[in-house]
Amino acid sequence: MLKYFKIFLLICFVTGCSTHGTPELAGLSPKAQAMVIKQYGGVYKVGNPYQIMGRWYYPKEDYNYSEVGIASWYGDDFHAKRTANGESYDMNTLTAAHRTLPLPSIVKVTNLENGRSLVLRVNDRGPYAKERIIDISKRGAQLLGYQTKGTAKVKVEIMAQESKALKNALLGQNVETPVLSQSSTVASNSSQIIVSGATTASGGKFIQAGSFREKDLALQFENKLKEFGSTDIEEAYVNGALYYRVRLGPLNEDSAHNKLLSLQSAGFRDARIVQK
Repeated sequence: MLKYFKIFLLICFVTGCSTHGTPELAGLSPKAQAMVIKQYGGVYKVGNPYQIMGRWYYPKEDYNYSEVGIASWYGDDFHAKRTANGESYDMNTLTAAHRTLPLPSIVKVTNLENGRSLVLRVNDRGPYAKERIIDISKRGAQLLGYQTKGTAKVKVEIMAQESKALKNALLGQNVETPVLSQSSTVASNSSQIIVSGATTASGGKFIQAGSFREKDLALQFENKLKEFGSTDIEEAYVNGALYYRVRLGPLNEDSAHNKLLSLQSAGFRDARIVQK
């Protein structure tokens, strides 16, 4: 139990655990993800056939699933409410609703209008309007570049190994494949972690990938980022408390955007571009 408690504390440091919903889980092992999902009330389920607005839907395990269609997003109206598998919805993490995939499942969503891709955890049911095929969290829609527009044409593909591994972890079965680890990279964009940043006198940008109260955790986290380029740790006081911010950079505008997509694809789901 102590091992899992330490994992949970690390999650809180990295994701800034919120009382409003399940924290972001990218980069964690299937067992660690399952532990947090259960902590927030989530379970694995497929579900029975159900009817919405006169139409029947038939949930099933389909690890060959791939579909092109329209994606929408949902936010404030559902924030902190229960998802279909029992989690607490947080519009600021990378989750999604799907009408028939197992809950939870891991999917790759590609915005066919701009080429951006994102890895998401499906933990809710929907959407049911206008033949849309997936409903994505507000944060996911922002990263995919269609939050302002409202909808986008996308391709949704289940990540079979990652989905099966998470299922097995939630059911207490043997787990062989890591979920959303840095080895689970996805094409062009995607994912998150946590960050803080600054700029140089020349106006360069940084990618903030983590903010920690303990320096040892910041140093461990920094080591994970070194393969992506030059890193540093910035000390900052927030409400009188000292934080260690792990950053990548400095970078110019174009390279910062490209580097952010690479980090997100590698599982750093909350990484963001910052400027002092």
